Amino acid sequence: MKKAFAVLIVLLAALTLCAFVQPVNAAETITIIDHDDNTVVVPAEISRIVVADIYPLPSVLAIFFDSAEKLVGIAAPSMTAAKNSLLSELYPEILNAETGFIDGSNVNVEELLKLRPDVVFYSAGNAVVGQTLRDAGFAAVAVSAGKWHYDAIETLNHWIEMLSQMFPENSRSELVRRYSDQVYARVRERVDGLSEAEKERIFFLFQYNDSTITTSGNNFFGQWWADAVNAVNVGGEMNTNNSTAVSLEQVYAWNPAKILITNFNSAQPETLYNNETGAYDWSGIDAVRNHKVYKMPLGMYRSYTCGVDTPVTLLWIAKTVYPELFADIDITAETRDYYREVFGIELTDEQAEMIFAPVSEASAF
Repeated sequence: MKKAFAVLIVLLAALTLCAFVQPVNAAETITIIDHDDNTVVVPAEISRIVVADIYPLPSVLAIFFDSAEKLVGIAAPSMTAAKNSLLSELYPEILNAETGFIDGSNVNVEELLKLRPDVVFYSAGNAVVGQTLRDAGFAAVAVSAGKWHYDAIETLNHWIEMLSQMFPENSRSELVRRYSDQVYARVRERVDGLSEAEKERIFFLFQYNDSTITTSGNNFFGQWWADAVNAVNVGGEMNTNNSTAVSLEQVYAWNPAKILITNFNSAQPETLYNNETGAYDWSGIDAVRNHKVYKMPLGMYRSYTCGVDTPVTLLWIAKTVYPELFADIDITAETRDYYREVFGIELTDEQAEMIFAPVSEASAF
């Protein structure tokens, strides 16, 4: 009797899963290779999308479609950025997406099933999440932030290329690549001639609170941004992946000329100028003494990572680090041109300017 009951439970679970994950015919599917080299079969018609732990991707998808209506589930850090950025002003429907299906890297399969996604995107760096999704029968697509050595432009190109394969009617891969390459070439034309002595020394303040300071070693986005504008990432002497904890004493030893604060923390330039956090005293560091601390842009997502704003972020960093070399660059006009030419989206001056005046509430931590 117990055995029969157990079999019945398994059958009921299988029927429940089938009710949420419908089979499709081969003619109604597209086969892609994701960023973890998995062969994934996805429906040719995708109307319900969930993005798990690859946080910048919801913003890329919204711009790619010029709509957030397909996004039925996103992670909480993605939602926080959306609520406090231009993204939710352009696409208020993104605020209807559910966030309770994932906590950090822990996916609640039962809650995810309720969202009835046609496809679930997840971070290629999290094999456990990918396996959980596949075991539950979802079309799971891995998206990588680090596969291309944290080259933000090349990463964005690969993201758009994969989306263009999945949604050929929205293909923008050639436009994005051409525009990004042009911006990179423009920047390099002006900075290539800098001598070692002329290269600015910059520090990326990635996370910051009462007890923690983290920055970029030589294998994270900070290193790529610095290299792209021919500056020195002072943390580049550390052979570390992703963000790395450092002491304030170490920052003093590096003594950067400029500090760029990411939107992964709530600090603003005044936070460092006024020593408002914990017992830290930044007053003896050149960047602070000379009031050369800057908050990075918050466009559709936190711009330190790869994202749809990467080309204009590169111009902003170049202009911020070397204002004399890029004095003629109107960053508001450049941003409007980018969105118009590549995505067919018309931003007002006020909307473009919002990107470069981020609020502290967008912090991910």
